[in-house]
Amino acid sequence: MTITANSQLSNVFSQNLESITSKTDGLLPTLGAELVYTQDGAGRYLTFCWQYSELLGLSTEKIVDDLNQTQTFVPVDKVTYLERLHRILTNLVPERFQCWFSYQKELFELDLVISPIMPSLGTTATTVLVMGRLVQATLNKKQARVASKTPTQIELALRSQQHQKLVNRITRNIRRTLDLDIIWQQTVDSLGKALRLERCIICPYQPSSPKVQVKAEYRQPELKSMLGLDIDIASEPAFAQALATLEPVMMEVPGYKESGRQKTLVVATCYQDQANGLVALNWQDECYTLTESELELAKEAADQLGTAIAHATLYEELEIARQKAEEASRLKSEFLANVSHEIRTPLNGMIGFLKLILEGMADDPEEQNQFLAEAHHLSIHLLNIINDILDIAKIEAGKMELTYAPVKLDELFSHVEGFMRPQAQMKNLSFRMQMPATSDEIIVQSNYQRLLQVMLNLVNNAIKFTHEGGVTVSADLVLKKANFQDQQFPGMVRVRVADTGIGVSLDKQDKLFQLFSQVDGSRTRQYGGTGLGLVISQKLVEAMGGEVHFYSLGEGLGSTVTFTVPLYQQPVMVSSNDSDSTSSAEC
Repeated sequence: MTITANSQLSNVFSQNLESITSKTDGLLPTLGAELVYTQDGAGRYLTFCWQYSELLGLSTEKIVDDLNQTQTFVPVDKVTYLERLHRILTNLVPERFQCWFSYQKELFELDLVISPIMPSLGTTATTVLVMGRLVQATLNKKQARVASKTPTQIELALRSQQHQKLVNRITRNIRRTLDLDIIWQQTVDSLGKALRLERCIICPYQPSSPKVQVKAEYRQPELKSMLGLDIDIASEPAFAQALATLEPVMMEVPGYKESGRQKTLVVATCYQDQANGLVALNWQDECYTLTESELELAKEAADQLGTAIAHATLYEELEIARQKAEEASRLKSEFLANVSHEIRTPLNGMIGFLKLILEGMADDPEEQNQFLAEAHHLSIHLLNIINDILDIAKIEAGKMELTYAPVKLDELFSHVEGFMRPQAQMKNLSFRMQMPATSDEIIVQSNYQRLLQVMLNLVNNAIKFTHEGGVTVSADLVLKKANFQDQQFPGMVRVRVADTGIGVSLDKQDKLFQLFSQVDGSRTRQYGGTGLGLVISQKLVEAMGGEVHFYSLGEGLGSTVTFTVPLYQQPVMVSSNDSDSTSSAEC
């Protein structure tokens, strides 16, 4: 069946066409679009309606004539635009695209839908209806910018739908990884690109810190990066308010880019009502203001991000704990291997010497006594190793109980010298003991046996690792009141053990006081020992109210160990003229 145009109907419509066209300008605003205009095939405006016309200085009465005569509001790429126009008129198929328009010195990116106005049958289409909206504008600083507008219900619904999709996309992305750096960067990138932000940053938050650091950032190319910047929370009221209330905070910054204002939205990420981060979004105030529902959506997104951050942080902590546990297990295995070697060596020696005696291999009583003396010396060495192991076991179990009493420092130094000077002399090392210049005794509050154990450990290490030069043991007074076990003392005595030995490299010094850790396993084989001496000394000194410190400039440059103990009573110091009477000994 063929349908032909009815000439009578055409005549009827043609008689009323002029009256209908004259009313078109009044109908355009009722279409609900932000921008509506009609054009012919040459791109000439027939009608034009835009909500921002008056702000740009376009007279609504003569707007069509002005646009056609001056050609001020035209596509930047006019050739491509006209080609698209002709294609739409030929194919009678609507098209949607984005296009930049220029007006005077301003640029506007428009989202357009061009539809052909269907002609009567048998005639060619010559007119298009264009509906669109503003995407972004590049404004001249001296001109009025596009003002904020109240969004329509349809726009609000579309925006809400878009933002919900954005939250869902962010949630899906952050659930795919437990890497905090990836979570932070994916979030700012998604927010920045989807919302066309000027800048978006994320800062992790720790309640114990007064500052936050920018860990991830999205920004426009012309802006300076804030990545790694420390921000004082007290100097940023929006940050402080968001952390205190856990609610989104809006603020406006006037004078942005010398044109208008910049808006900032700050949202605290949280987990179980505890803030763990901040997200700050910046955009130029030229499109719209956020609604209450959109602020709620921002809070929902922040909650999702806060949960992801908490889970990722927990995973990192568990991973660090696992690595530490594996390292501790490895160190314990290495320690047990070293200790078993240290225990077997004196045991084998004792068994060997005793077997020689039992089998009558000693040539005379003098040699037999020598074998017994060697076996006795090895047994003492073995006892010291076992005591070290028992001591560290008690310390780790919290069962090391100490009794404290006044201890005379000169008596302690005398005993240490009696034990250690022969060892230094056997290695041809100088050995010096220096006391502070006082007119009366120096008395410390400590446990004598444990304090002696600490000093013997430190001096023995100094002698063992020194091949030439010497060892110096000295003490001085730190007259600054100290508290220990609810008792106040007039000061501390600082004991220093310095040697000219092999030293320790700077990057290995942190291992010295780690349990079961040794600076160099090869040294253990060369010099012997369990590696527990410094750890035990540190634990004992801390239990007696003092501190232990180690100093060395590097390998081959010697080392110095200091420790402090509470001063029981303040002695009378000797003047500098009498300082020559300071007790010292040197071989």
